Amino acid sequence: MVAEVRGDHPDESAALRAVAQKLDIGPAEALRNWGKRDEIDSGQRPGMTAEESAQIKAMKKKIAELKRANDILKAAASFFAAKLDRPHTRS
Repeated sequence: MVAEVRGDHPDESAALRAVAQKLDIGPAEALRNWGKRDEIDSGQRPGMTAEESAQIKAMKKKIAELKRANDILKAAASFFAAKLDRPHTRS
């Protein structure tokens, strides 16, 4: 919509404000950000796409899970190593 009405306004900011008002969207900056996101996702502007961002977020979550699992395994290994090192006493 912003691209469609851009010629009717003196600059992009005015076009953004007009469309934001027409769509009852809070600040026009939100509309500007959506436009930038669309340009990045469509390859018209450099940057990280929404898909790439989601993949990185998922990978970071998986790495955190693996680190927690690794810490648990290290603790278990230490526990069992200590058990093996202690002499068995019978009562």
